[in-house]
Amino acid sequence: MADWLKQLLPNVFTYQARFVTSLQQTLEMMLRSAVLAFSIGLALGIVLTVTRRGGIRPNAVVYRLVDTLINIFRSIPFIILLIFLIPFTRALTGTAIGIKGALVPLVFGCVPFYTRQVEAALAGVDPGKVEAARAMGSGTLGLIFRVYLHEAVPDLIRVTTITLISLIGLTTMAGAVGAGGIGSFAINYGQNQNYQDIVAVCVIILLVFVSALQLSGNALARRATNRALFRRARGG
Repeated sequence: MADWLKQLLPNVFTYQARFVTSLQQTLEMMLRSAVLAFSIGLALGIVLTVTRRGGIRPNAVVYRLVDTLINIFRSIPFIILLIFLIPFTRALTGTAIGIKGALVPLVFGCVPFYTRQVEAALAGVDPGKVEAARAMGSGTLGLIFRVYLHEAVPDLIRVTTITLISLIGLTTMAGAVGAGGIGSFAINYGQNQNYQDIVAVCVIILLVFVSALQLSGNALARRATNRALFRRARGG
């Protein structure tokens, strides 16, 4: 089996060490940027939900400021954003290449998308439950954590899965401009040297990874939905 694979994928085995390193770089970029982007995006999504007209704490100034910033960064293609943020990235991290240099543009590229996803998920919460909790004396934080976030768990899992898959694509693009990872490996060792087995393996790895994330996200969302239905059936 090993001999057959070496014949089928000779260049992958030649650059095996570099291939493994590229996978590790992609995972590191994705996980580190995801923690930052999801934390910031969740917070901004909550701010938009709370401060919008008809929200639990309407504030037109805050809403318009956050909404405008999100729209601006969402309108910039990621590859342009990478280049645009190079001076800021270098000033903040000391470098604009490698994993450290990729984190800043990855966060800036991911946060606007995730913020809108979170906003949409929270908008699906039944207003009647919000009003009922408010009538029972829940404050702003209580409404956010006990109603909005609690009721939107299945939808939040789904949008997080979608954003995480999108983030894989962003890390691949970041690799094209010196960030390393599977994208850089596919371009430098696959396309530039015309080693099609390397390109094919990179594509297959990404497909498997995306499929695994989607299946896991669907399973978690389904479990959360079933728990919510069971809780409602018991009157909880």
